[in-house]
Amino acid sequence: MSMPEAGQPAPALSGPTQDGAFDLSAHRGRWAIVYFYPKDSTPGCTTEACDFRDAYAALSAADAVVVGVSRDSVKRHQGFAGKFELPFPLVADDDGTITEAWGVWQEKKNYGRSYMGIVRSTFLVDPDGKIAHAWPSVRVKGHVADVRETLARLQG
Repeated sequence: MSMPEAGQPAPALSGPTQDGAFDLSAHRGRWAIVYFYPKDSTPGCTTEACDFRDAYAALSAADAVVVGVSRDSVKRHQGFAGKFELPFPLVADDDGTITEAWGVWQEKKNYGRSYMGIVRSTFLVDPDGKIAHAWPSVRVKGHVADVRETLARLQG
């Protein structure tokens, strides 16, 4: 599957989190920031999660919900969210249905070897459930600031 693009309906997203269950469709009427990341407690993923944590109050004030998704287990998410005081849900996509539906599970290459993994990506979903903006292959530095600016611009 390819990644959804601006104007397309957001794929379904529901699953267990460190604090219960999350269902994107329950947040219709609000903006949603859905970010996919490779692995809990790795340097880039920790920086990205902490950047979203630090921007969480401003994003919430802008009527946006934040949700992270990886293939880590609920137990790993509990440890990661607890250690870094993450105030938003992290969905555990144990079976890969979500990452595949959103097109972020792709072949990656590193040091000459190929493997399947999550391509770090973020999607801004509008209150009607459509993709308003997509960031494929995210570079962590400055990313959350870009998400905030784009949200503010789209909200007018």
